[in-house]
Amino acid sequence: MEHGTPATLKGRLALFFKGMAMGIADSVPGVSGGTIAVMAGIYEELINSLKTLHPLTLPVLWQQGPGAFWARINGTFLLVLLTGILTSLFVAANTVLYLLDAHYPLIMAFFCGLVLASTWFLIRETGQWTGKSLLFALLGAGLALLISFANPLAGNTSLIYLFCCGMIAICAMILPGISGAFVLLLLGAYDYVLAALRSLQFDVIIVFATGCAIGILSFSHVLSWTFRHYRGQTFAFLTGMLAASIVVLWPWKVTPEEEGGQAVYHGPASFEAATGEPAAVISVILLAVLGFALVLIFERISGRQTETAATTQTAVE
Repeated sequence: MEHGTPATLKGRLALFFKGMAMGIADSVPGVSGGTIAVMAGIYEELINSLKTLHPLTLPVLWQQGPGAFWARINGTFLLVLLTGILTSLFVAANTVLYLLDAHYPLIMAFFCGLVLASTWFLIRETGQWTGKSLLFALLGAGLALLISFANPLAGNTSLIYLFCCGMIAICAMILPGISGAFVLLLLGAYDYVLAALRSLQFDVIIVFATGCAIGILSFSHVLSWTFRHYRGQTFAFLTGMLAASIVVLWPWKVTPEEEGGQAVYHGPASFEAATGEPAAVISVILLAVLGFALVLIFERISGRQTETAATTQTAVE
């Protein structure tokens, strides 16, 4: 497998910040780390790298040495990205949660702009659209909406249940359009797991992390196989999930916690009447445009870097 792991310090710093963005997204109910990975252009490499983390790769370690093993699992890519994710979970997540609590419509509008632009680029990755592609896109959108509009369950704090929650949530975290944190909320485990992380309750953390590890290593094989054999249909499915998340990120939404477990979607006027807070329509529009523009700029820069690398490689050959 060919990897695009950045070799320069600048490239690795960029990858680290992409990981931080994924970590922030994964800590927020309603936002998907997989969405950020798609926007950052690292989604497919992430899935293919995770797929190599299985026992059949271990013989490379003693047959070819640590260097070959590290290259086989794309270790630098995974280590830098994971470091960024964990850093943001411990440092920046509380800031984002505060902003969501204090400026919910504005932050959701910004996310909407990001997702709209990312959906446009993902449509291009799908290639030629056919009736089958459209069907897969509708299935993806339906799955994302089904999960997002479900009502939260009552919590269960047994370790077996938390292990299963970890397996399910981590699969959602790497799918664009489905929030792993929101899935935890639906399963009634979000607050409990968050409290365990803050209080360093190691039995809960270890069991939950083990579930996450098994879930992501298993699910990455499924995703990698679909990319390899059904690339267009997979991108169409992910496009549908990403597009459907626009509904979930609606800026003038009253969240489930405020409505006894059921999200309520408002227009600007009814949002002000229901919450007593300003709808800030102009600011919402501006932040959505800003989010959209940032993805366009990021895509333009990434495209130039890819062209430069290709030109350099051709010159070397």
